[in-house]
Amino acid sequence: MTTTQSTPAGPRPGARRGRTLLMTWGPTILFNGLLPYFTYSYLTGHGASEVQGLLLIAAWPVVELLVYYLLHKRLDEFGAMMLVMFLLTALSAVAYDSSKLLLLKESALTVLLGAAFLGSLLLPRPLMFYFGRKFATDGSPDSLAWWNGLWQYPGFRHSQRVLTVVWGLGFVGQGVLLGALTAVVSTRTMVGLNSTVPYVCIGLQVLFTIVYSKRSAARGAARAAAETTAPGSAPGLVAQ
Repeated sequence: MTTTQSTPAGPRPGARRGRTLLMTWGPTILFNGLLPYFTYSYLTGHGASEVQGLLLIAAWPVVELLVYYLLHKRLDEFGAMMLVMFLLTALSAVAYDSSKLLLLKESALTVLLGAAFLGSLLLPRPLMFYFGRKFATDGSPDSLAWWNGLWQYPGFRHSQRVLTVVWGLGFVGQGVLLGALTAVVSTRTMVGLNSTVPYVCIGLQVLFTIVYSKRSAARGAARAAAETTAPGSAPGLVAQ
């Protein structure tokens, strides 16, 4: 019986380890978390208004995106998402001369981001496929081809859709939480929360992604082993 392989043979190329993971997440945390927070604190402590501070810190994601492009010669999907969020926030700063309204707008954008994830389930490939490609590969042609090739497997497609639902709901919940906090805490505190809470939420989502992906891979391997020993099965060819 000839069927389709559940997973591609051999180890994945460009598997990420500690140093590579640090190089992936380090700039993201630096340019989208630490630098915006300390820049805002410095600016507002030296005469800038809250709205001006929120407007100026939007420059940091632009710097990150440019640096990534110069190094890798391609667009960073996650950085582009953060840039869009910051630019929309900056435009809101111009339209709404109120820090509270601006922060509420930012929370609303996070909710919209979650809605975009959920809406991408209607597309040929959901958003988590593209974000997964960023963090599961080292950006080399071989590793990108390996990731793109996984889409042919039903189990992989199912897992990407499940993860897209989880991340979409996570962003919606994060936006609602931060929007509620905006009404009861100071702007300075909210800048700090906006620089930490998203990464706590994303960290939990990443943890779920790792655990779920490992379990999915284990289930696929178990099915593969079972079907290769079934009567009439061709060795090395299994169904997902």
